[in-house]
Amino acid sequence: MQQLTQQLFEFLSGAGRELALFIVSMVPLIELRGSIPLGALFGMDWPTVFVISVVGNLLPVPFIVLFGRPLFRWLKSTRLLSGLSTRIENRLMAKSDKVTRYESIGLCLFVAVPLPGTGAWSGAAIAALLGMRMRPALLSITLGVLIAGVIMTVGSYGLLGFLNLF
Repeated sequence: MQQLTQQLFEFLSGAGRELALFIVSMVPLIELRGSIPLGALFGMDWPTVFVISVVGNLLPVPFIVLFGRPLFRWLKSTRLLSGLSTRIENRLMAKSDKVTRYESIGLCLFVAVPLPGTGAWSGAAIAALLGMRMRPALLSITLGVLIAGVIMTVGSYGLLGFLNLF
């Protein structure tokens, strides 16, 4: 995953490091969990990396929450993608029990945990499949992304590097 992220970053870096980092942070599965360590690896300052990664990670979220359910419905109606979309939906719904039980707090914590399979894309898809309203879903996902961003920034830059600005 790190090598794929680095190759994508190098490919996009012709347009500038900031734009490349922004695009990497929007890629599903990589998100800010990959873009923040990548920004640290390339020697970018942490406040810039944090802001770019958070904004880039959050940009697709309203579209996923709004169009996720109709998109899954359509994908399941196609012959070619029916099986894949059903497996993805089942996998997401299997992870949704804590979100269902604790609603907004559960969604926030699900997104905040910086592990593979959690994050803004998965959280937004779960919110869409569960039929959550836009405002509470966006608020929970945004808070979760901010928490994950802080965890990844501290992990990537070290506690002293993170506190250096303060």
